[in-house]
Amino acid sequence: MNFARILRHLATGRVTLRRLFPDSALLAIEQAIETSEIAHGGEIRFAVEPGLNLLPLLKDQSARERAIEVFSQLGVWDTEQNNGVLIYLLVADRDVEIVADRGINGKVGRDKWECICHEMENAFSQGKFESGVIAGIGAVGAQLREYFPAEQKEQKNELSDSPVIL
Repeated sequence: MNFARILRHLATGRVTLRRLFPDSALLAIEQAIETSEIAHGGEIRFAVEPGLNLLPLLKDQSARERAIEVFSQLGVWDTEQNNGVLIYLLVADRDVEIVADRGINGKVGRDKWECICHEMENAFSQGKFESGVIAGIGAVGAQLREYFPAEQKEQKNELSDSPVIL
């Protein structure tokens, strides 16, 4: 049991989250997702969580395990072409996880997703949260453009572009 991690999670709350992601940043992130999705047929969701609750911490739940739960809860898997991608940030751990549905995950290797996560984490370590997320959205969008280019007909938006605060 990692007591330092438990304390860090319990001390990281909504106030911290609002400082890192004010309304203007959340709006910019939403617009970045909307703009990205014009250029490809995939769906991107961004979710941010300040810290885990006590029970998951006592079970030593990882950011990856939590991201998979959130992927399911938000229905990112429920797209017509199975090409939804979740970008999940657990602030207390400064850990980014990308969970992609089988339609895109089978085409993009885990190494590429990890590379995007590390680039975002590097931006966060410099205090660049908004620009780090927007760059991550751009990098995920580039993968979706390669494998799911935009169709000529109007595409429907299957998932909300709004960032999710957990």
